[in-house]
Amino acid sequence: MRPGTTAAPQAAAPHAALPAFAARASTVGASPVREILALTERPGVISFAGGLPAPELFDTAGLRAAYEATLTGTGAARALQYSTTEGAPELRAAVAARAGARGLATSADEVLITTGSQQGLTLLAATLLEPGDTVLVENPTYLAALQCFGLAGARVIPVPCDGQGLLPDALAEITARERPKLLYTIPTFQNPTGRTLPGERRAEVARIAARLGLWLVEDDPYGDLRYEGAHRPWIAAHPGAEDRTALLGSFSKVMAPGLRLGWLRAPSALRRAAVVAKQAADLHTSTVDQLAAAHYLGAHDLDAHTARVREAYRARRDALLAGLGGALPAGSEWNRPEGGMFVWARLPEGYDAGALLKSAVAHEVAYVPGAPFHTGTPDPRTLRLSFTTHTPEEITEGLARLARALA
Repeated sequence: MRPGTTAAPQAAAPHAALPAFAARASTVGASPVREILALTERPGVISFAGGLPAPELFDTAGLRAAYEATLTGTGAARALQYSTTEGAPELRAAVAARAGARGLATSADEVLITTGSQQGLTLLAATLLEPGDTVLVENPTYLAALQCFGLAGARVIPVPCDGQGLLPDALAEITARERPKLLYTIPTFQNPTGRTLPGERRAEVARIAARLGLWLVEDDPYGDLRYEGAHRPWIAAHPGAEDRTALLGSFSKVMAPGLRLGWLRAPSALRRAAVVAKQAADLHTSTVDQLAAAHYLGAHDLDAHTARVREAYRARRDALLAGLGGALPAGSEWNRPEGGMFVWARLPEGYDAGALLKSAVAHEVAYVPGAPFHTGTPDPRTLRLSFTTHTPEEITEGLARLARALA
């Protein structure tokens, strides 16, 4: 080529097609709840959709002081450094002490700190499930659990429930017939229904698991949010459950969800396997967040703070329950949860909560249709309403908007 000339552009070589995504990436859909939250973030919308703690009830000053103390002096170097996968010893000890206070003797060595309790569920799925394995769930159940099991390639089978939760006879029959690996359950203030499993059924679930060879995954993100009635011991505390129950807990509902701090209590072999799975996932949960939480628990009375939160949430639950009769069509039904964050409702025959959501959003109010929470045949008449995010006055106004939307 002579100086000063420019070479003609060469035609781009044809690109080979990329390999396909894993099948599970295309078969597991996005969470409808997260998508509805994005829809309702605009100012002025009163949303009963997301299970969001009330931000004005966060102990912002106490948490700020905990972070300042954690990042002051020689401790700052540790807080900003890598840490062990199992979690900061101070926080593990605090979790163990709180579990013991609720009737489940626990040592710090039995606890794994996770990046939110959702990660604990993901670690258990990675540890226990092969593609094609069977998982039993309540029907309806937590949406992100269905996503987690779907990504693991599991076959998910619903266990029949009534207004109080799992039916033990049905659980025994399905377990004997299907030979599942595990049962996933939220026995206290369940998401999405708000129902709570009675003590005698918890004991029977533990006996069934022991007799038929079944792992139990007991998820308890809402157990501290009880507004009435007596505390019920975890399934993990019942005879028969000791060597087969993984208990998941979270600080999201009583401290702040942005901390992304949860915990997993499990038998030693399962916990060790979950530690390896966590090493592959994120090495360890944020050191500075763990140490700040541990400092907060040492310097503040979390139980007293939670009592103030419960008082506010009880008033919000009562405001929602008081106004539902005027907001929902005649013939609708709903429950009265003893705690947690959700009321579960069913519209009369012929209504479709999913189809009506567009009208609700147009009236600047929102809820979550119940159909996506179901495994198998959904019930289109159901909906979930969260009462924790808004004040009683805002709830009353939101219900007035909902009444106009559903009229």
